[in-house]
Amino acid sequence: MQVLRKRRRRLFVLTGLATILLAASSGLTAAADPRPADALRREVEAIHDTGVVGVAAEVTSPGTRVGARAGVAERGTGKPMPHDGRFRIGSATKTFTATVVLQLAGEGQLSLEDTVERWLPGMVRGERVDGRRITVRQLLQHTSGIPDALPEIAALRDAAGYRAERFRTYTPEELVGLALRGRKDASVDAEWSYSNTNYILAAMIIREVTGRSWDREVEDRIIRPLGLKGTSVPGTSPFVPVPHARAYAAFRTGTGIDVTALDPSMAIGSGSIISTTHDLNRFYAALLGGRLLAPAELDAMRATVSAPELGVRYGLGLGEIPLSCGGSYFGHPGELLGYRSWSGVTPDGSRTAVVYATSDGGPGTQQAMRALVDQELCRTGS
Repeated sequence: MQVLRKRRRRLFVLTGLATILLAASSGLTAAADPRPADALRREVEAIHDTGVVGVAAEVTSPGTRVGARAGVAERGTGKPMPHDGRFRIGSATKTFTATVVLQLAGEGQLSLEDTVERWLPGMVRGERVDGRRITVRQLLQHTSGIPDALPEIAALRDAAGYRAERFRTYTPEELVGLALRGRKDASVDAEWSYSNTNYILAAMIIREVTGRSWDREVEDRIIRPLGLKGTSVPGTSPFVPVPHARAYAAFRTGTGIDVTALDPSMAIGSGSIISTTHDLNRFYAALLGGRLLAPAELDAMRATVSAPELGVRYGLGLGEIPLSCGGSYFGHPGELLGYRSWSGVTPDGSRTAVVYATSDGGPGTQQAMRALVDQELCRTGS
């Protein structure tokens, strides 16, 4: 997930937002015209030049699928970035979670106007926040005012914390408790304030409504029906399935350490899914193409409010970002320790772009990743 920098470096935040569309089937082939592939290669190399260890991207349009890679899969080696490598998608997980919640709303099993208290009695009672006055819609749109749990996770704060607690397993209840007992400087009075705790609670509500775990619902409602073979909800397994590139985090100082292994329970519902560029294209294609949500629910997802903290507009697990060529695209980038991703799709689903990198990079990394998505979604005729 992209890092949000506002007073402090958020370790796992979407900073801009992007989505990807167009169900790229196994029948898609590389573009006959080499120019789009050359352009993508240059854009990927520009990201690599910002200091990341490895970077890979895939772009799709009707009948085409173009990919590019730069850097290495493991620092200090000549191993190339893997084809269709798996990586932690970070906050792009939120789009999966919001999709399941909206499916349940469409089925009449819950309402977006239900309070958190209805499904999780007594769970959200803290300083200036009360689950009796917070709705499911507000969770998905980050307008609940609930503080973020992730800054309280030691494994995400520094190298010592990572080494000591990278295999620690959390329950969702523990995470909510950490959020409510943690920072007191959260913008709980703001109309929009990003918080991973919102989606931890959404995952808990899915469990209460269905009687089944969040990961089971994601598997059965999205991953399996779409045939996303490179996508998984790892539960508490700290390992990324092969093939994958190693991930590195500098924790603000030093040259960075290998952070590939990480217990994902700290990010249930908000950032724990593992996927590939190709699978993310297929997921967002199905979503924006109306294969996962009925029109009313898809409209609700795309109804945005101002998110001044990020400088974009935000819907329900989906953001809207202006394009340099005019118009806008939907999406949701993400970061989780060493894996950074940015994905985007044009509103009509005719073009998609996904890129990920395997380390923090430098000051220009985020800008270069966003530029790749923007340029690819503005490009035509590929």
